[in-house]
Amino acid sequence: MTPPSPSFASRSLAARIGRWSTRHRGKAIAGWLAFVLIAVAVGTAVGSVHPSSDDSNHGDSAKADKIVSAAYPDRASETVLVQSLDGGPGAKTPEFRRAVADVAAGVSRQPGVTEVVSPYAKGHAGQLSKDGRSALVSFKIQGDATLAEQRVTAVETAVAAAGARHPAVFVGQFGDASASKALSKSFGDDFKQAGLLSVPVTLLILVITFGALITAGVPLLLGLTAVIGTIGLLGPISHVFALDEFINEIVLLVGLAVGVDYSLFYLRREREEKARGASSKDAVAIAAATSGRAVLISGVTVMFAMAGMIFAGDSTFTALGIGAILVVAVAMVGSVTVIPALLSGSGRWLERGKVPFLGKRMAAARTRDLDSGGRVWNAVLDRVLRRPVIAVVLAGGVLLALASPVLHMHTADSGTDALPRDLAVMKVYDRMQTAFPGGEIPADVVIKAKDVTSPRISAAVRRLEADAIATGKVKQPVDTSISADRHVLTVSLPIVGTGTDAASNSALAVLRSDVVPKFSQRAGTPAYVTGMTAGSKDFNDLMKARWPIVFGFVLSLAFLLLLLTFRSIVIPLKAIVLNLLSVGAAYGVLTWVFQDGHGESLLGFTSTGSVTSWLPMFLFVILFGLSMDYHVFILSRIREAFDRGMSTEDAVAHGIRTTASTVTSAAIVMVAVFAIFATLSYLDFKMMGVGLATAILIDATIVRAVLLPATMKLLGDWNWYLPRWLEWLPALGHGEGGATPATDAEVPADQRDRDRELVGV
Repeated sequence: MTPPSPSFASRSLAARIGRWSTRHRGKAIAGWLAFVLIAVAVGTAVGSVHPSSDDSNHGDSAKADKIVSAAYPDRASETVLVQSLDGGPGAKTPEFRRAVADVAAGVSRQPGVTEVVSPYAKGHAGQLSKDGRSALVSFKIQGDATLAEQRVTAVETAVAAAGARHPAVFVGQFGDASASKALSKSFGDDFKQAGLLSVPVTLLILVITFGALITAGVPLLLGLTAVIGTIGLLGPISHVFALDEFINEIVLLVGLAVGVDYSLFYLRREREEKARGASSKDAVAIAAATSGRAVLISGVTVMFAMAGMIFAGDSTFTALGIGAILVVAVAMVGSVTVIPALLSGSGRWLERGKVPFLGKRMAAARTRDLDSGGRVWNAVLDRVLRRPVIAVVLAGGVLLALASPVLHMHTADSGTDALPRDLAVMKVYDRMQTAFPGGEIPADVVIKAKDVTSPRISAAVRRLEADAIATGKVKQPVDTSISADRHVLTVSLPIVGTGTDAASNSALAVLRSDVVPKFSQRAGTPAYVTGMTAGSKDFNDLMKARWPIVFGFVLSLAFLLLLLTFRSIVIPLKAIVLNLLSVGAAYGVLTWVFQDGHGESLLGFTSTGSVTSWLPMFLFVILFGLSMDYHVFILSRIREAFDRGMSTEDAVAHGIRTTASTVTSAAIVMVAVFAIFATLSYLDFKMMGVGLATAILIDATIVRAVLLPATMKLLGDWNWYLPRWLEWLPALGHGEGGATPATDAEVPADQRDRDRELVGV
């Protein structure tokens, strides 16, 4: 196996882009700023469109939701709980009745409020609790989600005023609009906190890395402008593809991570070449031809991985996939155009703003660790390369042990259990659930017919209610709603459990397999079940069905891209195995912490006994993409050294050392930003933060520092094996762009000797 001819670098796309940027610095920088400003202006002008709640359901629940959405005008369902305090009046006392009447009268006077139903109205005795201490006043607020949230403020004021006039009872409100308003504010505050923390934390890490404020600001500035520009572009895109309301947070996570990574790749390589004696112009050219190529390859690989979300068959995943692909593309383009332009004319201005003591210490460390990789990495690498078999067994064993809890992973929609309990609406919700189990999380049975008030259907509804309650899995009050045109009927059956636990799923199974089919037969028309439990079950089934498709797509494209990039069939296979190990370990940690309940007090959560159903697929796609950043970057340096004439063993030692500090810095930034999300109040985002931070930490340490060099040492020249029958495949280039202006002779002799000694040559 002989190294290929080192002739590709000068012709590489990254090198050509870098040359153009350095020759047209003003155009490159001004063009980037103009793009960001225009994107923001366009996004602001056209606004964004978010999907309605029924857009995210699947199966029978989706069919039911579409029927209901088409039959009923936009409206939000709201409920006020009136509950006797300790020693207070019971529901049958005049005082309690006056409080209920006051609430009903107060909400009735508010704009958009209709269908106010008192618990004392005929046929609504189910709105009184069995213990005689609680009552529910239900009503509707007309308007779409936005208008209902605006109107609910006046309703909340009226409810609070009624409560103040009757201090002997508790008065609280919960419903579609009130909960959405409160949760939107809570999530908005959380994300604002995460955004405000992520920027200074990232800057602090970069300052420590470079020892200078100006240099540290370049990666952060690129990441932030890429995020801002992408969010602007998502405005017009949302009018074609309805985008999830949390897409901006995902764009921030991914954009900041890859933007900082790509900038670090460039800055580190440029500094490395200058430290070796290259002129500023040559250093930028080498960085463009090498790290620039790594950025392009890594970016395309990450985008392919993110595209896997589009095949999940869910509108939310499609939206997140579009956002992630777009921000990676924007960050990638910005990296290969703006960074060379900034570096080519920087002179020494990037070194300004040095932190006292830290700047000198970091400069000395960079010079000392230029090829050696630093004391910690050297200590690890020395032992790994001397005993690769032991390293593989120990590291692989650790990862498999971390991944072992995934064998009993249970996924489910976290439902209301994931919501922060300190919110006023959630406190009311918990009171309602105690007094009226299942009342706010009913299973809704929906049918559509020419006339749902016909004697046949009316008789079938009465039997449905009796059959459902007879199962012991449905409670009162059962509520029936008929559309104005009498074409659609909805029967709300309060089921046992929390909505997504085993009890609720058992109730749903009984309804779908026995009670509802009998009802459908008696009514003479198909009936569908929707609601929180049904939607969660249908979504979970969708995720399980789509796993093979998403996995197959991501792994296949990653394999193909790495095959064409490194001209080896072994490299992509090994990359996939290593990445799957890090993802599996993250799954295991998630299961052990959140499903099994370890660390509840530390992270401030209560286990739901499951991992939220959307997270495993999301984590796989995101983590597989981001971990390829490091893999491509390190392998590119190894292949570059191999193409210059080094043996595989020498190239591995050299490549790991020269990328050690960059990988460490980039990983620390990612782990710190992701860990911030683990502090948020919403349980699903805690899971996401812990999963992302854990996987990146594992990937940058156990996988990249131990398993990667150990397996490459063991495989030797077989790392570059390409069967003869695949030699016809086109080449995307070797390493970070083939050979560079450097040669093997330019690597310090003492370092070459050290590398050979470590690998046993």
